[in-house]
Amino acid sequence: MEQELTRIGVSLPANLLNRFDTIIAQRGYSSRSEGIRDAIRSYIVDYEWMSKEEGEKIGVITFIYVHHKRGLGDTLTDLQHKFLKLIESSLHVHIDHENCMEVVLVKGDAKDVKTLVERIMALKGVKHVKLTITSLGDGL
Repeated sequence: MEQELTRIGVSLPANLLNRFDTIIAQRGYSSRSEGIRDAIRSYIVDYEWMSKEEGEKIGVITFIYVHHKRGLGDTLTDLQHKFLKLIESSLHVHIDHENCMEVVLVKGDAKDVKTLVERIMALKGVKHVKLTITSLGDGL
């Protein structure tokens, strides 16, 4: 079944687009559009998976942010304090003069973990957020 295509415009920093072009060439995509469609599909699958999760989970939130963004470090610390019941441990890494990475181990209700991740994602100056999560089932 053929679907109607819609043309959109997207503004991206040149370095991000260059990196994306390199990756899609290495992966053998026929066009940027194919790579973008694949990336959007992956984003949708991750979102839908996260939105349907329920119950007790354990996982890792990894995020990279701009160190010099005014107030961001304090905001991230305050946010982690608000979700203290979820946080088992955290690690702060100075990547370079501009960027820091945090790795936060979480354990708790999936909805609360999702809320924390989305709040981190929404902060200006946070460049990347990745959640790796699993259930606390009988098999663990």
